Amino acid sequence: MAHEYRAVVDWRRDGAVFTDGKYGRSHRWIFDGGVEVPASSAPSSVPLPLSRADAVDPEEALCAAVSSCHMLFFLAFAAKEGFVVDSYRDEAVATMSRNARAKLYVSKVGLNPLVAFSGERQPSQAEIAKLHHQAHAECYIANSILAEVTVAGLAHAEAEPA
Repeated sequence: MAHEYRAVVDWRRDGAVFTDGKYGRSHRWIFDGGVEVPASSAPSSVPLPLSRADAVDPEEALCAAVSSCHMLFFLAFAAKEGFVVDSYRDEAVATMSRNARAKLYVSKVGLNPLVAFSGERQPSQAEIAKLHHQAHAECYIANSILAEVTVAGLAHAEAEPA
């Protein structure tokens, strides 16, 4: 069954000359339910003030999408196995490099999850690794991109105090 997902990308010239290349790259992403996200090109691609450092750029969004998708599958598989996850934090990193045609692309997304479990049934490192492998295999976003996706450390945090 095919599913569709939609986003509105809204940019305005706001009086800039445009043809001189000195137009703002700031825009909005609008999602169902009315959520709006400030977006821009990355300042590393288009220097400030033509971009916005405090907005999400497409490369960051791709990194977050991979991490979020992986996490959601991890949580589902952990729950199915009877493990109680208290928190999941991932400081994911996307790396750009040049492909064979010398074009920049996101070549790697490194996930660095730190997961805290509680309850009587604690997963072993092998069980945590299995959950991450399952999550990676099923992640819609990881299955949609060329970038290598790695999970570093398979860290296991102590449960936070109540």
